Amino acid sequence: MLALLDLDGVVYRGANPVENAANGISQAAQLGMRIAYTTNNPSRYPDTVAQQISSFGVTASGSDVITSAMVSAAMLRERLTPGSKVLVVGKDHLKTELENVGLVIVDSADEKPDVVIQSWFPEISWSILAQASYAIENGAQYFVTNRDMTIPREQGIAPGNGALQLSVIATTGHEPIASAGKPEAAMYHQARKLFSPTEDMVETHDCLPVGDRLDTDIEAANRGGYDSAVVLTGVANAQQIIQAKPILRPTYICADLLGLSQKQPEVVHNDNVFVCENAQAWVEDAALRVSINDQSATEPISSLHALRAAASAAWEAVDQHRVGSAEELAIPEFAQRLS
Repeated sequence: MLALLDLDGVVYRGANPVENAANGISQAAQLGMRIAYTTNNPSRYPDTVAQQISSFGVTASGSDVITSAMVSAAMLRERLTPGSKVLVVGKDHLKTELENVGLVIVDSADEKPDVVIQSWFPEISWSILAQASYAIENGAQYFVTNRDMTIPREQGIAPGNGALQLSVIATTGHEPIASAGKPEAAMYHQARKLFSPTEDMVETHDCLPVGDRLDTDIEAANRGGYDSAVVLTGVANAQQIIQAKPILRPTYICADLLGLSQKQPEVVHNDNVFVCENAQAWVEDAALRVSINDQSATEPISSLHALRAAASAAWEAVDQHRVGSAEELAIPEFAQRLS
C-alpha cells in the first residue's frame, strides 16, 4: 500500500511536528506501508521538506516528496510552448521546476509575460500581487499552484493561497484557468507514477491519500477514484465531516497518523441506526442522535467511534432525502481531540 500523506496539518504545523505523526509513520512503515508525501505548498524544495520530516525522527528523502510546484510545471508544460514567459508569484522551487521544463521566468508585468502563476510563500507582498494583477489585466493567462483557503501554522490557522488569490480575482475580474494542486487529482496520479517501484504505475486501489482538509485532500481523492483517510490534526473537524457533501467524504476517519496502522472498525447499520463498536447514531426529528454503550452521549463527545457512526448516519439521511441537507441537522458537540 502506498500512503500519500499531506504535510501541513498532518505531519507538521509550520516548524513543529503534529502529535503522534512520527510514531504513526514509523509504525506504518514497519508494517510494510510505503510512505510518501504530497503537499500543496510549492515554496520549498523536496530535500528541504524531507530534512524537516527527518528531524522528527522519521526517515525521509527528497525523492519521497511531491509538491504542487512539480505538478504546476507539468501542467504548464502541456499548455505552453518552450520559451513562453511566466511571471511567478512564488519562491525558487517553483521557478526552478518551471525553468526545467523550458519556460522563462520574468519578474514584472512590463516584460509582457504569457502566464501568471500564483503560489503561497510567507514573504508574499502587495507589490508582488500588484505585478500579477497588472500582467493579467494586460492579457496574461492566470494559473495557480493550489487553492487552499487556509494553511496550518505554529500559532494556528493562517490565510492560504486561495485566500490571497481573492485579491487578484477581485482586482482583475479573472478566475484562475486551472490549479495544479489538490483538489485536482493530478498530484495523486503523478505520485503513483513517481513512487512506483516498477515502470508500471501503482494501482489506484493500492494507494491511500491522507489529509486534514476535506476540500483539497479528500476531494482530490474522490475525484481520482481513490479511497482516502482524514485526520483530525489540522483543518477538518467533526462537524465538517458530518456535514460533508459526497465529493468531500473520506473513506476512513482517524484521530492522527497512528490510524495508518490501526484496523478501522466497520460501521454497520440496521434500519436507520448506525453502529461502530460501542457507539450508535441515528437521525430523528431533524436531529443527529448519538449513544455510547446504549446511553445518551455526554457532550462534548470524545469518541472516534461515535463520529464514524454519526457521519454515516448523517450522510445516509441526506442521500436518502430524509433531510434536505446536513446543515439542517441539529448536531451534538464533539471534542477537539477524539480517541
